Amino acid sequence: MKFVYPAVFRKTEAGTYKAFFPDLECCYAEGDTLDDAIDNANEAANNWISLELSEDGELPSISDVSDMDLEEGDIVRNISVNIRFYEGWDE
Repeated sequence: MKFVYPAVFRKTEAGTYKAFFPDLECCYAEGDTLDDAIDNANEAANNWISLELSEDGELPSISDVSDMDLEEGDIVRNISVNIRFYEGWDE
C-alpha cells in the first residue's frame, strides 16, 4: 500500500537540512544534503507509519501545503512510502 505525506525541509545555519512531517507527530529526519534528508525522511516516515499500523492506529489526514505554517526558504516534498502487508492484510 502506498502512503504519501508532505515533509518540510529547512536548511540549518550549519548548512545541513532538518525535516519534519506536519501530519506525523514526532516524525523527524535530517541530513548533510537535501538528498540525504529526503532519504532519511522516507525511512522515518516508513518507520512511523509501520509502527502506527502495527498498533492498529489510524493514520492522520494529509495537510494541504496552503495550510502549513512555513518559513521563508522551506522546501516541501511529498514523501511516498510503500508498505507491503502480510498475513491478514489486503492490498
